[in-house]
Order: sequence, then C-alpha cells, then structure tokens
Amino acid sequence: MSAAPDEVEQPDAGPRVSGTGRMTAFSDGVFAIVITLLVIDLRVPEYHEGELLSGLLGEGASYLAFVVSFVYIGVLWLNHHALLRLIRGTTLTLSWINLGILFGTVIIPFPTAVLASAFTHGDTDDQRAAVALYALSAALMSAPWLVFFSYLHRHPALLHRRITPDYVRRQRLRPITGLVLYGLGGLLGWFVNPLLGLIAVIIMITYHAVTSEGLPRWLTRR
Repeated sequence: MSAAPDEVEQPDAGPRVSGTGRMTAFSDGVFAIVITLLVIDLRVPEYHEGELLSGLLGEGASYLAFVVSFVYIGVLWLNHHALLRLIRGTTLTLSWINLGILFGTVIIPFPTAVLASAFTHGDTDDQRAAVALYALSAALMSAPWLVFFSYLHRHPALLHRRITPDYVRRQRLRPITGLVLYGLGGLLGWFVNPLLGLIAVIIMITYHAVTSEGLPRWLTRR
C-alpha cells in the first residue's frame, strides 16, 4: 500500500517521518501574515494645510524601515523555501525547529516599529538602542536555522537523494555568519554610530539574499 499524501514510506524503526506539505503551507501562511503586518505602522502623518509634503518627508525613516524589513522577510521566505527543498520529509523534532524559525520571523514587525520611531522622533541614544534591538533580533533569528541544518546533517535519511550530508554541513556557515555579523552590527550601532550599524544589517540581509540557494562550493572548499 502506498503512503498517504502527507506521509513518507519508512522503516518501523526511528522517528515518524511525514511529508513536508503541511509544514510548507503553514510556514508560507505565517510569512504572508508577517509581511502584511509591516504596513500597519505606515500612517498618514499629521499636517497643516499645505504641509503634507513636509509631513511625508518627516516620516521617511518609517518608510525606510518598512522597505528594509519587507525585503528582509522576503529574503527569509526565499531562504526558507530553498531550505524545505532539501528535504523529502519532516519529523516532530524538525517541525519544532521550524517553529523556532517562524518565531524569529513573527517578531520582526516589533523591532521595525521601534526602529522607525527612533529615527523619526528619537535622539541618538534612542537610535542606538533601536539598531541594537533590530540587530540582536536578527542575530537570534539565525540560531534555529543553524539547529535546522545541524539536525539534517545528523539525519541524512530526511534529505532528498540528490542532497548530501556534506552539502548540508557546509551550509551551517551561513547562520553562523548571521549570528556573528548581525551581533557585530548591533555592537557597531551601539558603540560607534547607529547609521553604521543599520548599514551593517542591510549588508547582512544582502548576503542572505545572494546565498539564498546555498553557499557556492568554491566558497566552502578547504
């Protein structure tokens, strides 16, 4: 008898393996909701007659924070999509790890709102705190991705036949880089200059966008 659509044929021993359809659908729904929630903090500014343009320009930081976070969530979705293409099935443990990834995603609107508020209405100290919070959130978000790759490396039976454990092992460098460099970006924003810290965060988002399909073999070759 063939396996059910959301189950993977497997031996009796070992953890129960299910298909990735439900994980993919649920995750895509979460990403869609989070990316939509970002726009809630975009509001028409208060203005007097004839001062709408200046009011809109005064909210420029809010618009920038929205764009950065929109792109960031989009990059996370692309990375998550590529991640799920590596596997043919999931276990209960892997599903919990995936929830950790989604948890890191759903908190993004909060540091985004803090960042927009600090750069619109706050002083330098507020901006330092906001950039540090955003960078810290991004750094902590890298942790479950590292756990995901490590789990797959230890359970190669979950991988598609074309994916090797060695390939998965090499990809752990990406979340490690995120943990370290997002953290350094937060320290840069706190101790040196908040704008430099924000630029460092944007550079890291770009890095994850470029490597969304995985690190090239030559970059991880020893």
